[in-house]
Amino acid sequence: MDMNTIEAVVPTTDPGDWREGDAWLAGGTVLFSYGSSTLRRLLDLGSAGWEPITVNNNGIELAATCLIATLYELPDTPVQAGTIETDGAARLVDNWPALELVRPCCDSFVASFKIWNMSTVGGNICTSLPAGPMTSLCAGLDGTATILGPHGTHRQLPVAELVTGDASNALLPGELLRSIQLPASALSARTAFRRLSLSNLGRSGVLLIGRLDPDETLVLTVTASTKRPVQLRFDAASHPDPEELEAALNAAISPELYHDDIHGLPQWRRDMTYRLAEEIRAELLMGRIA
Repeated sequence: MDMNTIEAVVPTTDPGDWREGDAWLAGGTVLFSYGSSTLRRLLDLGSAGWEPITVNNNGIELAATCLIATLYELPDTPVQAGTIETDGAARLVDNWPALELVRPCCDSFVASFKIWNMSTVGGNICTSLPAGPMTSLCAGLDGTATILGPHGTHRQLPVAELVTGDASNALLPGELLRSIQLPASALSARTAFRRLSLSNLGRSGVLLIGRLDPDETLVLTVTASTKRPVQLRFDAASHPDPEELEAALNAAISPELYHDDIHGLPQWRRDMTYRLAEEIRAELLMGRIA
């Protein structure tokens, strides 16, 4: 990619260094693919030195610069003594079964190993495409984003609210996504994953994640078929039947919220959302795999 408008590459993680015409650079797989004629500087996070993955009893923190290839190995990571409470030597996924979602979501990139070794969790979320699988994973696990601002300020926002539309998000100019915290309560859940594409190696047209939390709350996260993540929650006393689930989807997703591009028409995305949502409901509540 010939980005011939770039005048400087600045190694920094300080939002105070940002000015108009700047872009944060992590893996750069999207930035270098599409570029921009308005960019003058790249603020390079390559030397940030952030620990990619931090594990403790509260859950897992993913640095925004965590590579997809690194994340892919997470489920099989041995539990380190004193890291989290455990009955003995085990993999993280043995303690937190929701980590079984990690690899299907990584596979949803449908990308080469070269991309996996450059793309970052935060970059995929900040690109904010409806089919972004890291948005699906982190929103589906109730991830909370920590966002850095100028003058040492920071704020937190659920990933499900960070992405606001097709290629749009709630980041203010110059703000930097630092990390995503995945809570232990969500990681302890039983999960179900469904994804559809119009072609064998195509971009996700529909991607749904379901969770049945330890307190029996059912959480359904709709992505890819919608322009932004949509979450539905049903406590133990209000688990839906098929008709109630359809009514809840009708109420939560307006017709114009369904995405429309070459990877799927809105009507198809809507119909498949309803179908996959019912499959997830049946699997998690009825104990059967559709």
